[in-house]
Amino acid sequence: MIWAIPIGAVAGLLAGMLGVGGGVLFVPGLVLLVGLTQHEAEATSLLAIIPVALVGTYRQDRYGNVRHADALLLGGLSVAGAAAGVVLANALSGTVLRDLFAAFMVIVAARLVRRALRRDEPTGETASQDNAPESTRATGPPV
Repeated sequence: MIWAIPIGAVAGLLAGMLGVGGGVLFVPGLVLLVGLTQHEAEATSLLAIIPVALVGTYRQDRYGNVRHADALLLGGLSVAGAAAGVVLANALSGTVLRDLFAAFMVIVAARLVRRALRRDEPTGETASQDNAPESTRATGPPV
């Protein structure tokens, strides 16, 4: 389980920096490096992401970046989806589940690359900084 240390550290860093849920690193790392099954890795990832999400949200909120109403709506709606997803995941074989996970990651990556290559589409960075509280724009969160 020594691989849990770098997997957790890198996933936490990327989750805080990029807003990824951690599962994109937790699941492959737990399967390939730790030896968990796809089902075990996905279930473990769901629990492991809780502290990452809490700390990341707390820190992002201090920068004024969290849209609370949107987050509560997404989180509330995600509860039913997560419950249904667990039932569906356990009805599938590990191989099918792994292939679906990989396909999802490829689709997301392709969409992100496509969006990054489109120069005329706004990135959202300017809008985020324009809406940030004056005290956080250049210096970081209030202490």
